Amino acid sequence: MPHRCAVLDDYQNVARKMADWSAVSGEVEVTVFHQPLGDEECVIEALREFSVICLMRERTPFPRAVIEALPNLKLLVTTGARNNAIDVAAAQARGVTVCGTGGRAHHTAELAFGLILDLARNISFEHARLKAGERWQTTLGLELNEKTLGVLGLGKLGSRLAHYARAFDMRVIAWSQNLTPERCQELGIEYVSKEELFRQSDFLSIHLVLSARTRGLVTARDLSLMKPTAFLINTSRGPIVEKEALLDALRTGRIAGAGLDVYDVEPLPLDHPLRGLPNVVLTPHLGYVTLDNYRVFFRDMVADIRAWLDGRPVRVLNPK
Repeated sequence: MPHRCAVLDDYQNVARKMADWSAVSGEVEVTVFHQPLGDEECVIEALREFSVICLMRERTPFPRAVIEALPNLKLLVTTGARNNAIDVAAAQARGVTVCGTGGRAHHTAELAFGLILDLARNISFEHARLKAGERWQTTLGLELNEKTLGVLGLGKLGSRLAHYARAFDMRVIAWSQNLTPERCQELGIEYVSKEELFRQSDFLSIHLVLSARTRGLVTARDLSLMKPTAFLINTSRGPIVEKEALLDALRTGRIAGAGLDVYDVEPLPLDHPLRGLPNVVLTPHLGYVTLDNYRVFFRDMVADIRAWLDGRPVRVLNPK
């Protein structure tokens, strides 16, 4: 009898097109879910009969309660090399193998710079007005040349964004909890304190992994240090920024605006206050959602299943 495999949260209905699933046909019966399953009880009810479950990043959390309530679960495959929404220790204790996939490195930094350009030149705002037949030209844009980009987190994505910014002749400064002046010097970037990062930046972009140490790292005090003409960009994770502090800064004009791809709750509820703010550009967590990246995700997903069926699992994730 074939394994039942659930592919979750395939919002774009592309899972079957992005990879050759024939490598596991006959041994695996694949069911694709295109919409969020709902709360934990709904997830458990929908997935009770499946032994293999494939996840798209953190769209559907798999805490201990969910893992322990799925009696047939044998293999979890997540896109990407880590997934903080999976309790890997709980899975290991249940004898469930957890595997990851490869991925590309450019997508989120490119989106972050796209949000910077949008905010600087009012692209989406003027686009919407033009489509609606409103009056021709209503805003004045900003040139990025000689503006200061602050990078909060100078890892792979942050350093890539800094590279893009230098091509636009921007000044780049950076800070994070582990960053050193020596690392900044290697990359040709100015090292500053956290306070000066917020004070000096015209655009401040966040590139950190969400953890106990970074949750709520950007506080009301930090936002109060920013210029009233400055913009905050977040393509990392919503809870890195204190939600109410950001809403207050945007409502009161403490900062000029924000470009956000990530939120405290996803999908973003229809009544979420961010949807009604005119000085925010919102995108629905598009950072990793590219054709090139999805091809890697789903190719490796199929390969992970095949290797597990053969008794030689690859890209196995272990508890931290």
